[in-house]
Amino acid sequence: MLARWLDGWAGEVPGAGLFALVAERDRALVPMIQAECRARGVTLVGAVFPGLLSESEISSEGAWLLPTLRSSPHVLLGDLPDDAEAAGRTVAMAAAALRLPEPMEDASARPTLLLLFDAMVPNLSSLLAAIHGELRGRVRYAGVSVGSETFQPMPCLFDAERLVGHGVAVLLVPGAVQAALAHGYPTTRSLGRATGTDSNRIDHIDGRPAFEAYRDMVRAEAGVELTAENLYTEGVHHPFGLVTAVDVLVRIPVALQADGSLSFIGEVPPNSALRVLRAPKPGEPHTVETLARAFGDARRGDPLMTFYCAGRRAHFGAAAVDEVRMLSERLSRPVLGALSLGEVDTHPELGHPRFHNAGVLCVG
Repeated sequence: MLARWLDGWAGEVPGAGLFALVAERDRALVPMIQAECRARGVTLVGAVFPGLLSESEISSEGAWLLPTLRSSPHVLLGDLPDDAEAAGRTVAMAAAALRLPEPMEDASARPTLLLLFDAMVPNLSSLLAAIHGELRGRVRYAGVSVGSETFQPMPCLFDAERLVGHGVAVLLVPGAVQAALAHGYPTTRSLGRATGTDSNRIDHIDGRPAFEAYRDMVRAEAGVELTAENLYTEGVHHPFGLVTAVDVLVRIPVALQADGSLSFIGEVPPNSALRVLRAPKPGEPHTVETLARAFGDARRGDPLMTFYCAGRRAHFGAAAVDEVRMLSERLSRPVLGALSLGEVDTHPELGHPRFHNAGVLCVG
């Protein structure tokens, strides 16, 4: 079936490429997709995700195969350096080779870098800051973390030739691309400070072992008892919020280490102010309305690429597809996309990239 579709499509759109979103359960499809694209000279870039979505379902199986424009070049990088500055220079140099424009004052006219990161890269916030330092004024940013919801390493980024891990796929999307992100997680009264951190790990909160302090904060706020066994399943309902000067960034704990430290997808800077957040309830419209305002002037009927955080899905359960359906109905647009393990957007005023958990990212 794929071969027949590619034969027909490649003949109609010569020179175009393919953007592939593959569900983790069906990652064995990747070599077949690569081979069929190689045989026809079709350029390919893609990633493995915990699951896929449309306005009618969230599925753990299958693949989305989306045509890309000839003017949307890409690059695949594996085994990024551990040092964020070095990795940022590597990514920025590779992105610049995709024919980036010179810096421009009008941010809305800048092309968008769509970044697909392996979620096992631990220092994504610092990496994004380093990329922005090199490319300031030339692009806007959107993207996601990909891989397995087991949070175990696996090769998850690919083109027609390679399947790599600990890296990033970069797709340059020219023109005025709309992208918006929302999470709708309000803060609570609790307040602590990350007095010991290391990249994507919190060692101590207010001088105490991180899990011990977090457990007490959640118990006080929600009356819920955290354990090593229920950390992720309960943490999606009570994540941390990193309080910055301009916003609150969600961080969902994904692992408890033997020394009592907590690991996250996404960094926690030293001395960060932390609040336990209250997850939105099913049916609350804040996130959908925020995204609807961002896309209110967009052409109705056009598909909307949507990345929905796997942690958010774990919080909502079966109601997650209701939120996606609500978004589709509110915008009068079909939705397609994938479950993500972290989301990247561009701060609307400052222009720098931000890394989130628990978000819904839409790219027009």
